[in-house]
Amino acid sequence: MGISSALYSGVSGLNTNSQAMSVIGNNLANTNTLGFKGARTVFSDLLSSTINGSGGTSQVGRGVNVSKVDNIFSQGTFEATESGTDVAIEGDGFFLVREPGNDTIYYTRAGAFRFDEDGYLVNPEGYRVLGQAYDVNGDLIPGDPDDIQVVNSGLVEAQATSTMTLNTNLDASEIPPTVAPFDYSDPDSYNYSSSTQVYDSLGDSHLITTYFVKDAAANSWSWYWSAETAAGTVGAGGLTDPLTPGSGADTLAGTITFNTDGTLNTGGTGVLDPDAAVAVGIDWGNGSATDQTIDITFDTTQFNSESTVISQDQNGFGAGNLTSVDINSEGAVIASYSNGQQIYIANLVLAKFANPNGLELSGSNLFIATDTSGTPRTGLPGPELGKVFTNSLEQSNVDMGQEFVRMITVQRGFQANSKIITTVDDMLGELINLKR
Repeated sequence: MGISSALYSGVSGLNTNSQAMSVIGNNLANTNTLGFKGARTVFSDLLSSTINGSGGTSQVGRGVNVSKVDNIFSQGTFEATESGTDVAIEGDGFFLVREPGNDTIYYTRAGAFRFDEDGYLVNPEGYRVLGQAYDVNGDLIPGDPDDIQVVNSGLVEAQATSTMTLNTNLDASEIPPTVAPFDYSDPDSYNYSSSTQVYDSLGDSHLITTYFVKDAAANSWSWYWSAETAAGTVGAGGLTDPLTPGSGADTLAGTITFNTDGTLNTGGTGVLDPDAAVAVGIDWGNGSATDQTIDITFDTTQFNSESTVISQDQNGFGAGNLTSVDINSEGAVIASYSNGQQIYIANLVLAKFANPNGLELSGSNLFIATDTSGTPRTGLPGPELGKVFTNSLEQSNVDMGQEFVRMITVQRGFQANSKIITTVDDMLGELINLKR
């Protein structure tokens, strides 16, 4: 029995070392696979047999077996890419993807994403990437992660200007104009003017000019406005003929007062409306909405410095074509349009497992959660779940040098076990020859 048991011990050694060589071969085959996590073979001895000798009871091993093939989830190195939808994870998290029409969620470290013909963010196998969507105000919508899709893959519609902000300084050393009353066509009737580009409901751009007139009262300024429409120049008080100066465009729009230190006191807001009493709105005369009113905010100071516009802002824009979709360093998917608008579509969601070694391999760089892996903790990228890097891809974590060393030891182990079989065979031959 001792000789035959040694024979089977050698066979078990051949089998286990063959399995180990398969694992090493798979690791080396995937040295260039994105996000691949290498594995190692853990051996364990088999049950022992008990023998009795003069010194008492002893045990003799019966061979070796594969205890487990462990995936090694160490961090892989990053490769810089030129694609704005390539993403890598630094940390323990996984991307979430699923097949169209299937609710099964898969987990992956390979972030080579792209957009398909329907605007969905997908991996190379067509699995849709999951994320948390943003609403129209740029706030994340609560709920379960869903497919990331860019709906406006063509034109994005225009938005009419409804608010405008002027950040200006009005020179405190200015004196009231010598020409009165105010006339937009006469520069001598006002101290300073500033033009701002605004948009109507069709996305056409127009210039609105704001005029500032220093009052006789200390620290007080009057302001007016005008805009060119198809029917003529419009301003506070209604339409006027631009060829007839002083025919009605000199209606006061508002008054701004300042404190003695030059900071704004009163009059910091107003409305650009030809007739504020009935709120008729601006009619540009080009087929756009005829009731456009614009709320204006003056972030204005009165210092003894040259009158100037520090900055100006308005919330309108024209129609635009989609130019690119990128993912930023926080995992937000952002669509950029030719009109300068950037729309937040969704934010990538990551998952983390208490026991990632319990994940089940599903091929194509995908894993499936199991009872052994535990329930995933999902959320936005961050210190806990992992940080994302754009224009980057995580490479395989296989160390070829280490794998070759393992290959040598496995090969020697296989040779040693084959030697056991040949030696036992020789011993059995000697035993059979005893009858001669």
